[in-house]
Amino acid sequence: MTDQAVDVGGAAAGQCTYQFLGRQRELKELRADIERAGLDTLSGKKSPRARVLLIAGRPGSGRSALADELARKVAADYPDGVLRATLTEPGGARVPVDRVARDLLDTLKVPAPPGAGEDELAQLVRGALAGRRAVVLLDDAADAEQVGPLLPDTSRCLIVATARGPLTGIPDVRPCTLGGLDVKSAVELLEGYTGSVRVTVDPRAAETLVEVCGGQPAALVLVGGWLAARPKAAVADVAKRLRAMSDGEDEVPDAVRPLARSFRLVYESLSQPAARILRLLALAPAGIADAHTASALAGCSVSGAQTALADFVTYGLLRHDPGVPEQYRVPGALAPLLRALCERVDRPGEVQLARARMLERTVRLLQSCRAVTEPEGSPARRKLAGLPRALRFPSAAVADAWLGTRRPALLASARLAVADGELDTLARRLVAALVRALAAHRGAEAAAPELYGLHQLVLDVAERRELHREKAAALLNLGDLDAGTGRTAEALARYRLALDAGRAANDPYATGRAMESVGGAHQELGDWQRASDWYGRALSQRLARGERPDEARLYGRLATVHTYAGRYGEALRCWRAAVAGYRRLGDLPSQARALSEAARVQEYAGRPEESLRTCREAVELARTAGDLRLQAALQLRLADTLDRLGDPAAARLHRATADRLLEDEAGTPGDLRNP
Repeated sequence: MTDQAVDVGGAAAGQCTYQFLGRQRELKELRADIERAGLDTLSGKKSPRARVLLIAGRPGSGRSALADELARKVAADYPDGVLRATLTEPGGARVPVDRVARDLLDTLKVPAPPGAGEDELAQLVRGALAGRRAVVLLDDAADAEQVGPLLPDTSRCLIVATARGPLTGIPDVRPCTLGGLDVKSAVELLEGYTGSVRVTVDPRAAETLVEVCGGQPAALVLVGGWLAARPKAAVADVAKRLRAMSDGEDEVPDAVRPLARSFRLVYESLSQPAARILRLLALAPAGIADAHTASALAGCSVSGAQTALADFVTYGLLRHDPGVPEQYRVPGALAPLLRALCERVDRPGEVQLARARMLERTVRLLQSCRAVTEPEGSPARRKLAGLPRALRFPSAAVADAWLGTRRPALLASARLAVADGELDTLARRLVAALVRALAAHRGAEAAAPELYGLHQLVLDVAERRELHREKAAALLNLGDLDAGTGRTAEALARYRLALDAGRAANDPYATGRAMESVGGAHQELGDWQRASDWYGRALSQRLARGERPDEARLYGRLATVHTYAGRYGEALRCWRAAVAGYRRLGDLPSQARALSEAARVQEYAGRPEESLRTCREAVELARTAGDLRLQAALQLRLADTLDRLGDPAAARLHRATADRLLEDEAGTPGDLRNP
């Protein structure tokens, strides 16, 4: 629903041409306010921050549509475009500033580190906007604490915020307060739905209907949709019906009554199945729904749900999600009414069952979304072929598009499922399926910001249910993401907690990985003694369990720490143990790399002749393994050693050999001096 911005020129809203009605005085005042001299300007200083315009009014008053129209009017002055963010969820909860900041950074194509805090993300937003000339629409702000951190330190940007009332705490902001539409514009809005004939034959009735609706755009859109679906209904009769609904509404505030009555008029005209679908849309995550969501909630067919959703759009009960076909949003003004109706009519058990069906459907769609990325003939693709057609994606590209458009709703669904606390098994399955789908389509690195939040949700459930193994896994994943963004101290704390959880679960894999990760964090912090101690503990566990690949790898990590600490003798012993381990495994490339590192340590220890022999041995192993890239890298290592030994002619020969090997190797050689 677009409030006072309506579609006119046809019988149904979805078939008409966009036209903004009314609010010309407010538009004029807002545009004048952009250029108004602020307190800083009056004092002779240049404004250090962006101009903030505030449109105040209740949901359904048309504040969002007015903000959109203002942005459209001034778009030519702000060539970097319009950014939008919603600051209140349909359920009335405040959206955290860090989540708003991430949404804005996504729109700006600015990478945000996973796990970054509110202050860091808000600073990134301000920095990204500092060099731009853009309009930022912040819809439904709860208070100044949500808006203030996002204000860029530049007067080149324009901030347009909507809220219920003043944003106390942001200086030099004069709210533009909205009431009802003027009668002429409100009647034109009705004509866009009913056509001009019914209004022309009884103009007084149309004005009465506007008065009954309080001039509220949201109420008028609902009534207009109801009239559009009933070409023979008289405008005067609708006004009478709305007036008759006033009895028994003492508990409804006066300002909300027009919208509540209009909603009741439309709701009572629906069939019982459609009414049930509408009520249960109050459970749609983030107020975003599609045919699958509605079908799962109501337990009906996907085609039946799609028909109902299209009818709801005609009535003004839903609006199309811009740019996303067959996806819909519950208008913010109607969300509280839907929620209250659902709580009053549907039993708690039915509501919980509807939630469970929706989560189960989402899990299956996510599993299908990931499976379509697997090769043909794989177990995942065979399982995918057994799913109903409605749950299958025809290609990876279609699945990727679905995942991208549904991402806000999917993340909201995961948050709501975990917060609910009654469906933890489904919540865990949903989070796991979402993690796999995001990693499959976007890659673990690109999806890291979303994955961080999802691992945190897993941790919340694991702590609530005392699931020590899952707690350890979540902490390890969070620690890895912290370490990857340079928050090594935070990562170390996570790894230690993961070690405790792994021990509580008696999980040797988790404890071993945690000990190794603790060692890696100390290594990153330059604490070689603690790093070697923790690597040694992890190695002892691997040796006791006979896990040979991990043994060889940990010998290499220990050797690296000893090398950094200048303990070359211990480093060489560890590298020789690693070489022996890879030899037993038959892993020739890893054996060659370990020998190459041993040669490096011998060179550091002042034994260049031994280093040369070891490096030649590594070259022979790489040649046996047929790894041209590794051979080239080791030839360059030999050349460097020969240079230091005073044999430049031999060094040139080895470099020429490396060049020939690279000509035979497809791809980019990369950094060949660190095999």
